[in-house]
Amino acid sequence: MTRTTPARPVAVEAVFPELAAHRGRTTRLHPRPGRPGRHDSHVGGPLLWPSEEPWPVCREQHAPETEGYAPEEIRAARAAGVWPRSRPWPGAGHPAEGGPVPFMGLAQFFGRDVPGLAAGPGGADLLQLFRCPRTHGPYLERRYLLHWRLAEQTERADGFLAAAPEEPLLRWENELPEPCVVHPEEVVTYPWAEDDTLPAALIARIDAWDDAQTAEDGRNAPNYQGALSIPPGWRVAGFPSWASTGPMDIQCASCRTPMRLLLTAGSNEMDPDSHSWMPLEDRDPPLRGMASIRGGRSAAQPTRLRFGRDHDLHVFMCPANPGHPPQWVLS
Repeated sequence: MTRTTPARPVAVEAVFPELAAHRGRTTRLHPRPGRPGRHDSHVGGPLLWPSEEPWPVCREQHAPETEGYAPEEIRAARAAGVWPRSRPWPGAGHPAEGGPVPFMGLAQFFGRDVPGLAAGPGGADLLQLFRCPRTHGPYLERRYLLHWRLAEQTERADGFLAAAPEEPLLRWENELPEPCVVHPEEVVTYPWAEDDTLPAALIARIDAWDDAQTAEDGRNAPNYQGALSIPPGWRVAGFPSWASTGPMDIQCASCRTPMRLLLTAGSNEMDPDSHSWMPLEDRDPPLRGMASIRGGRSAAQPTRLRFGRDHDLHVFMCPANPGHPPQWVLS
């Protein structure tokens, strides 16, 4: 089934004509629980991984753990609609504690499926995203990995990995992605309005308009950041949202070129400020606002993944050289 973003509650360029010069496009991925295969674009499904290639592992030191959740028990609990039980973490000397840790495959996207997906090194058109399931250091930092491939060449491999290696225990239930098919849809988007992301006079007008809307209609009034500029959830290209950190200047560590947003992985597909972006197919037409949204968690948090404290994970790439290391920002 396709997913269709409703018209914005306000024609933003009619209110702020200057925004036409800053208009952009993003591809909303609209992940929804399903049964994707290795030749599909997806979140949480099997990756197109040739069987002769070693699976990526994280060799850094990991923070010690006391308890965790077994992946097979997470899956069974989700199917039953209950919470999985935790188990004591294996003691010192267990491979999960002292050895390399296999990265968790989170998603893969083919350029043929996803409009706006930038090409990788050497014209690569298949993007695969990984996260280490363990934390690092006193601040529980995460490690991510991008792997680029040429799709046509990879699909000619003699065989493919039947099942990716898994850690026996995961720190949190939301480490394990729910297999989701994606429904790419291009939509118009506008920059976050803060600091120097837009001209100062325009940001001041947007702020004043937001205040006037709230004074007239209360908390349910549409605001620029939540309802008119950047959609929530998983998306490709477009503008980053800066709700937690404020705007950041992201430059390539190799050549100092300003980096471009490649991908956003969102913890949630909506929140109270952004519910107007929920697709028409996930709504009950006679109802309005939050009350119209149907599908429960499968629509609001379909992938079951969490990034930081329900933040967006922004992946930036260098437009001058896609082979330069990406940068990862939680915002």
